[in-house]
Amino acid sequence: MAAQVQLLDTRPLRWMGGAMLAAGALLPALPGNPGLPCPLRALTGIPCPLCGMTTSVTATMRLRMGEALAASPAGVLLVVLTIVVLVARPSRLPMPPTWVVVTGLALMWVWQLQRFSIL
Repeated sequence: MAAQVQLLDTRPLRWMGGAMLAAGALLPALPGNPGLPCPLRALTGIPCPLCGMTTSVTATMRLRMGEALAASPAGVLLVVLTIVVLVARPSRLPMPPTWVVVTGLALMWVWQLQRFSIL
């Protein structure tokens, strides 16, 4: 028996994606560019899997791909996927399997631990 594929409504994803792209475009223009500090890194010194995403998204939006990839390759992928969803406007998308999400987060964490010379 085949597993049933769950579908995600893309309307909230499009709103969140649009807000992310707007923040990525506008954040560097703010006076002092405060950025968003990582609570885990601030408390423990250890980066979380999502560390570098703000830097990566803002750098991608400014077409600074080297800086974006150095901060987090996942940020570049997120911007590309967001643009595809905003342009194509699908009404539903298949939800990724849990193992894909967990594996992606694990790879992102290994990247950050290596980036900050913890591994």
